Amino acid sequence: MRFAHLMTAAVTGATLIAFTVPASAHGIWFAQRARQTALVYGVGADDLDAVKRLPMIKSVAGYDADGAPVTTSLRAAGAIPVVDSDEPVAIVAAAMDYGLWSRTPDGEWHNKGRDEVPTAALAEHNWKYAVHLTQMPTKPLPMIAGHTLQIVPVDIAIPQKMGQPMKVRALYQGKPIAGATIMTDYVNDPDEAAVKTGADGTATITLRNQGLNVLMGIYVGPADDKAKVDHVEHRASLSFVLPHLPE
Repeated sequence: MRFAHLMTAAVTGATLIAFTVPASAHGIWFAQRARQTALVYGVGADDLDAVKRLPMIKSVAGYDADGAPVTTSLRAAGAIPVVDSDEPVAIVAAAMDYGLWSRTPDGEWHNKGRDEVPTAALAEHNWKYAVHLTQMPTKPLPMIAGHTLQIVPVDIAIPQKMGQPMKVRALYQGKPIAGATIMTDYVNDPDEAAVKTGADGTATITLRNQGLNVLMGIYVGPADDKAKVDHVEHRASLSFVLPHLPE
């Protein structure tokens, strides 16, 4: 399946040197902003500068209701990046390489690998992914190229009422993975007691919102460069909106 890579943004990203908040704690997801689909970077209510981080976006993809690729891009629109497409998009996806991060014993995070921070207590490579459904699916979600971790509904029909159970599956390199963390409400309850996927890669969560739901899957995989990092953390969101009553 062809994967759309077009991204337009007349911005430059500043290198972040040190953070007291772990780089891995943040994720990306899509949400509506002023009737447009926007890419959000943050955790909980923190909606941080996603435009500055556009150069870290490695791929953007859109699909129609049949799962066929649609040319899709991200455009900086003031303070937010928004989705651009000349055709209707039922699924939009993005992958971000957030780079190498090392934590020194004083608790500071540095945007470097262990080879440059030999005193690091922990070094990791962070990847962040987002898949958003602009409409309820009528077919299984396609596997998104470049998304090492992906969270998908087990059943095609997503429950339409908050409080109802929903079964999801975590796919790592396209295969079900056990032990992945699934967060139910990443925006409103980022400190929730999350659930883990079982041997078949599935977990059952309870839908929290009669509106935007942002599920977040987290899986720590092996290092892609053992000289620089201890592991790779993959953080993948699945977002969709449950309809409210007519006004």
